[in-house]
Amino acid sequence: MNSSDTPPPADWATPTFTRAAQVRVGATLVLFLFAAFSNLALLVSVWRGRGRRLASHLRPLIMSLASADLMMTFVVMPLDAAWNITVQWTGGDVLCRLLSFLKLFAMQASASILVVISLDRQHAILHPLDSLSAHHRNRRMLCLAWSLSLLLASPQLFIFGAVKADGVDFTQCVTYGSFPQHWQETLYNMFHFVTLYVVPLLAMACCYSRILIHINRQHQQNKAGESYLRRSGTDMIPKARMKTLKMTIIIVVTFIVCWTPYYLLGIWYWFQPRMLAITPEYVHHGLFVFGNLNTCCDPIIYGFYTPSFRADLVACCCPASKDSGASPRSLDRLSARQHPHRAGSEQDSDPASAHHT
Repeated sequence: MNSSDTPPPADWATPTFTRAAQVRVGATLVLFLFAAFSNLALLVSVWRGRGRRLASHLRPLIMSLASADLMMTFVVMPLDAAWNITVQWTGGDVLCRLLSFLKLFAMQASASILVVISLDRQHAILHPLDSLSAHHRNRRMLCLAWSLSLLLASPQLFIFGAVKADGVDFTQCVTYGSFPQHWQETLYNMFHFVTLYVVPLLAMACCYSRILIHINRQHQQNKAGESYLRRSGTDMIPKARMKTLKMTIIIVVTFIVCWTPYYLLGIWYWFQPRMLAITPEYVHHGLFVFGNLNTCCDPIIYGFYTPSFRADLVACCCPASKDSGASPRSLDRLSARQHPHRAGSEQDSDPASAHHT
């Protein structure tokens, strides 16, 4: 949360590394280890493992998501932990500006790529015959997402700076002096609240609502007598409907649960800065750590949800299973992409991928 706090008054006490901050650092380190392992495993699986069997238009999406989450993992989490330990800023002005930029860039990229994945899933189900252009369309959307995230985060390089408090030996990385009026800083923060939370949430809700409506309509048509898919032996509508429903619930609920408390606290602080004096310290720390959970959940939802990633994880943890050459039955379905003659009976467990096939 951006803060342009004024220099401390005469009776101001230097902040200390409190017990609540210690718990925050411990929780952040645990999340860091889990997020680093899961996202690196996801990235390696898609790049060199069984994840390469995914369709070519899906791989850049998964790799971009893992890359954005790794930025969150290796930039935001260590920065937050170290900053809480030192209490004040000790990295100098240049590092203050750079890390503030990278922090917002990682958060913007992660949210934007979630929107791109939602748009791809929507197009895959609503227009299954247009799969040939999916690769180029996704590359354009990813370039736009990364470029837009870079543009939106660039003001951080000029707004933040290392400011030394008057009369005490204390330096902090803040936005003090960058906004002539408090309402200007509030407007800036609200703008990023919209781009980081409101727009991605509305976009994902719209995309997955259209997916459910479309699949439900096709399911109702099948029940009414249009049973071509059932006669052909490739009736994937009920399966895709259920999987898409599960993914929709997980995606939307995870995004809302992880980020809503954090941004509600931010909005409260932006309009009522004195709220920090009336709310317990552990609430502020806990809500920020809770927001970082989204970085850990993404590889579970978009990665380990697919059998190929689970198989790579098992092979990594249990080398004996890799040497034996055994693979899950569900993994064989993924190979149907490599063998079109089997596509009629074996499909990927990803609901949208089934429509592409």
